[in-house]
This record gives sequence, structure tokens and C-alpha cells, in this order.
Amino acid sequence: MKFCPDCGAPVRYKIPAGDHCLRHVCTACEAIHYSNPKLVVGCVAEWEGRILLCRRAIEPRLGYWTMPAGFMENGETTRQGAARETLEESQAAVEVLGLVALISIPHINQVHLTYGGRMLQAEHGPTLESSEVRLFDEADIPWDELAFRTVQHSLRYYLEDRRSGCPQPHFLDLNP
Repeated sequence: MKFCPDCGAPVRYKIPAGDHCLRHVCTACEAIHYSNPKLVVGCVAEWEGRILLCRRAIEPRLGYWTMPAGFMENGETTRQGAARETLEESQAAVEVLGLVALISIPHINQVHLTYGGRMLQAEHGPTLESSEVRLFDEADIPWDELAFRTVQHSLRYYLEDRRSGCPQPHFLDLNP
């Protein structure tokens, strides 16, 4: 950030009085502009015991498999965001259920919230973001072709909880 979005004056990177972190501070109106982690919301969607995965048609990790997930939008809840991302990436409508995982990734300033979900109907398909969308039996999940560590952890948590019959939220801090 070079200029204040409030008044247009230049900003300076400094620690404001009473704070402990470097912030962008306007040299004219003294507005403090915070840069906070982004929320990524997603869903492990299930239909008749099979898990919905999408092959990425975009970078990063083009061609790798993932569960539907993406950045949360202003004005929506985390569950609404997970349902929207699932629809946008797989054409599948879901009922978003309980929290599976909350994964903090401080080195890239992100927090991922993964929910379990139940597809409302069998329909699904590719989109601009997904070149292929498929339902996988647990034994057929392409573990070596998953796009991100957060996807691996979320799927493992979901499947372990499904086997045990005791779903619970899992918390993880991922380092580089």
C-alpha cells in the first residue's frame, strides 16, 4: 500500500502508538490500515458415501485434486461461503454440516475452515475453476495428487471421524 484509501495521502509503514505490529499509517489523516489473514472456506461434500473432489483448472496447483474451497466473501457466513464455493467449483448444491478442521497457516496469512457437507443431489460437473469433478470412494482418493496439505489433513480428519462415528472439529497450525 502506497496511498491512503481514505484521503489519498501517502502512507508510512510504522508501529502506531499502543500497537505492537507494523501497520500502514496515513501521513495526513493518520488512519491506520490493517492487513489481516484471509479466510478460506471449503467443504468435504459427500454423496452416497463417496467424496466429491475437483481437478483444478487454475493455478496454483493446476491439474491437482482438491475439495471445493476458496476465499470467503464479505457479507457471508463461513457456511454460506463453503456452500457457494462448492457450487462454483463443482456445480454441486450442498447442505453444509459441522466443522471438520480449522487450519492456521501463518506464513501465508490464511486460515482455512473446512466443513463436512451432504450433496443435495447427485448432479456435479466441471466449471471454469475445475476441469474435472468426480465422486471418489475412500479407497480411490488420489492422495498423491492432492493440491494442498490442508486438503490432505481435512480429508483425513473427515474420514477418520466418519469411521469412528464421532465427528469433532480438529485444529492444526501448519508451518512451511
